[in-house]
Amino acid sequence: MSKNLISSKSSLKSPKGSAKKQKGENKAKESSKGKRKQIDKKDEEVNLSMASIGHPEIFPLVFTTQTQEIFNCRVDEDVTEENRFKLIKKEDIIEDLKTRAAVSDFHPVKKVVLEYPGEELLVVFDAELQYGQNFYLVATEEAKENLLKLPETAEEEEKEDDENKEGTLEEYVYKPPVCKPWVSLGSEKEVEEESVKDSVSKIKYLISRVRRKFGAPITFTDKNASSVKDSYIECTSYQDKTFSIKLLEKDVGAQIVPKVRENSTQTKWTYPKNAATQYFPREFSDEEKEESLSSEKLKEFITSVFLRMEIALQQNEIMNVFFDDWKALAEDESSYGGKSDVYLKEYQSFTDLHYLKDRTISCVCWHPNIYGIIAESATERLSYEERVNLSGKLLLQKSVILFWSFSDPLHPLLMLECPEDIYCFQFSPSDPNIIAGGCINGQVVLWDISQYEEKLQNAKASAGGIKKTAVNLPSFIQAQQSGTEPPLARYCAVSSIEYSHKAIITDIQWLPDYFEVNRMGTTFENRAEICVQLVTCSPDCSILFWDIRGTKLPVQPLSDKVKEDKIIDVLPDFPATFKHLDLTWKPLIKINLCKSDTSVDYSPVRISLREQHYHYKTPDKVQSLNKREVLAKESPYMEISVPSGKILRALENISTNFFVGTEDGEIVYSDWKMERDSDSGRLISQKPSQTHAIHDGIVHTVQRSPFFKDIILSVGGWNFAIWKEGVTSGPILQSSCSAVRYTVGHWSLTRPGVFFIGREDGNIDIWDLLEKTHEPSQFQSISISMITCIRPWIASAKHHFLAVSDDSGVLHVLEISWTLSHPSSNEHASVLHYFEREVKYLEYYEQRQEFRAKERIEMELEAQRKKTTATAPQKSREQMEEQENMDYMEFLDIEKKILTDLGLVKGSEVFSSSDA
Repeated sequence: MSKNLISSKSSLKSPKGSAKKQKGENKAKESSKGKRKQIDKKDEEVNLSMASIGHPEIFPLVFTTQTQEIFNCRVDEDVTEENRFKLIKKEDIIEDLKTRAAVSDFHPVKKVVLEYPGEELLVVFDAELQYGQNFYLVATEEAKENLLKLPETAEEEEKEDDENKEGTLEEYVYKPPVCKPWVSLGSEKEVEEESVKDSVSKIKYLISRVRRKFGAPITFTDKNASSVKDSYIECTSYQDKTFSIKLLEKDVGAQIVPKVRENSTQTKWTYPKNAATQYFPREFSDEEKEESLSSEKLKEFITSVFLRMEIALQQNEIMNVFFDDWKALAEDESSYGGKSDVYLKEYQSFTDLHYLKDRTISCVCWHPNIYGIIAESATERLSYEERVNLSGKLLLQKSVILFWSFSDPLHPLLMLECPEDIYCFQFSPSDPNIIAGGCINGQVVLWDISQYEEKLQNAKASAGGIKKTAVNLPSFIQAQQSGTEPPLARYCAVSSIEYSHKAIITDIQWLPDYFEVNRMGTTFENRAEICVQLVTCSPDCSILFWDIRGTKLPVQPLSDKVKEDKIIDVLPDFPATFKHLDLTWKPLIKINLCKSDTSVDYSPVRISLREQHYHYKTPDKVQSLNKREVLAKESPYMEISVPSGKILRALENISTNFFVGTEDGEIVYSDWKMERDSDSGRLISQKPSQTHAIHDGIVHTVQRSPFFKDIILSVGGWNFAIWKEGVTSGPILQSSCSAVRYTVGHWSLTRPGVFFIGREDGNIDIWDLLEKTHEPSQFQSISISMITCIRPWIASAKHHFLAVSDDSGVLHVLEISWTLSHPSSNEHASVLHYFEREVKYLEYYEQRQEFRAKERIEMELEAQRKKTTATAPQKSREQMEEQENMDYMEFLDIEKKILTDLGLVKGSEVFSSSDA
């Protein structure tokens, strides 16, 4: 046995050593017979090494990094290919088995270790994995001694080989080769048999072509890939018959290979257990306390440390000793053009082949309270004509809102049933279980997912294999959860189609919980302290305000009430939260944005209120422990009541102005307060105070900055613009036209000067105003199709995510890098200073325009006077006065025309002498 071990280990040590040993043994035999013996010997060594895996004296082991550090046998540090041996005390191995139990790497050979007679066991590093693992254990003293003596024997043999080699070089005498006659042994027949000969007649092909096509020019045409469905032109493959010929005979060579055996092992796993312990602090008795406080030892101690404690307290008051100056310095360097990582990293992606096939994602929203939950809505990729032609087929398809979880990217967690395709939706800031959405047919929909709240909270636990039973849930919900399909939640209420929008609802927002509006648009205090009103906009030229409390209901007879209760009991899957609004819900206010010159109205598609909820802004410290307690409370909408008839206190400090983006690329600034018509006495909308045609396409985004309430970002067409509320002359920053159309934009939630813009080619432009203002700081390719929605989210202080959806129905979740998510110490002040500087520049530009206009008027008037004086004859005093009046009127006409061309005044304004 020891001899076999020595032979196998000599081949393990190094290829060079084994080759030298072989050369010393077979030095005098260099014929073909000697070569065949060497090959046989190598095969024998390989077979012995593979057979030794099951040998009772050698046990292959896998040492983890933790085990290597415990026993000081780290690879390439403590053990190497030259020094492979490590002696480990038996007591240390037994102690590790007691401490780590089944987790210990010596657990498979526990019995061998306990029965080992010696005090130290030999562990050998298997660098070439000859025994299948990175280490193996020697279980007998005899094998251990043979292996430890092996290196010395190998070195002695190498020395003997070198001496023998030198001796042979000196004694060698050259003998010239002698020519011998060639004797045939049949090899020419083998060569003739292996040679290739044509035994099959060749196939002849005749290829013909029409005479008129000889030498004809070849024309190539271009085809736009975007005109094809899914923007993909397929080059289908065809079968080549040349490679389908069946071979009747085939020569195959085989090479002898070592035998391979597959083994597997399973790590023992113990299920987790919850354990707790309770202890009580040891306290002094009253007598012991009094004795300790009055002791001289305590007084001496306080006197000795008094001065040091006073100095430490003074230092804490003077400066913060825990402030990391080096970290703050690194922040400043990285925020201004550093070479740190500024890319978006792919974190997760979601898609569904059943519900999202041939659909585009229209809206994406993160759950405000639960980590890793995101919802998305989808619409058909059809034009208006195609939707009309396929209206019968579309009625058979189910429209849903899908909820996804980070723990399961393949299967939706929850589905919300929709009467039509949903273009936009929002969670209620007061209760995330209440969701409002806008349909493609103009109706407003409300959902209540309180019954599925526990499923959303336990999404991560259920994905990990821990099944939790639903408590106090209806039977129909438990049946849905037990099946493979995700549960389907039905909507609570739908607005009246007669009083809803006549076109698709493109934007929906909740009004804050600290005020409400009446039919006149006046703001009052909200005593309910929950969000009860919505605002929606649509290209049908209207903006509607909705109140989810509805109006006062008529008193129902007792018999009707009993019937209604029975119906509710029979259909428990119909939530009764907003049953008083279903199909009877009417808007509170309707606003039409009229153009001043014509009777045509603006078509709003995006709206931005000054007073709005930033429900996506979460604090850095997420109070995860209190989430369940907060969400477990009863929803405030369960006790909702109709609007009170009591007099509410009016709020004067609430701004009623808003920005609107239209289908024609215009930015409109108006007021939602209604005013009475002097002729008819009806309530009418106010005319917009400002209108700017900046974008050359539909406006996709109108959003206020989370850090500055008066800064607005608008994205549409081929450019974007940044506006400041109160500046009436135009945007303070306007980008140049891009090569690709912009589709969506969103501000960063953590950095005031950073925003993201999605493009039609599937890329995202990252703009940093502190680094560059003429071009994006970075751009990144996300998808091959158009970007439709961007939503950032702050999961924690270290994890910031960006949800990006595309036109092909795929939702990408990207992780925002540290540089793009953490601002520098003075970034807020720097961005504010930049905006103020742009406002001053705009004011200066206006002043220069007015000055140039007046200068131009004076020059033209002076030229006219000189011309009149040179050509006119001597006139009377009355004629001179009349001529001066005519010149003056002509001067007013010229001034009016120039100022109208510059856009400083409107053409309908009347000039007076005082204005001149």
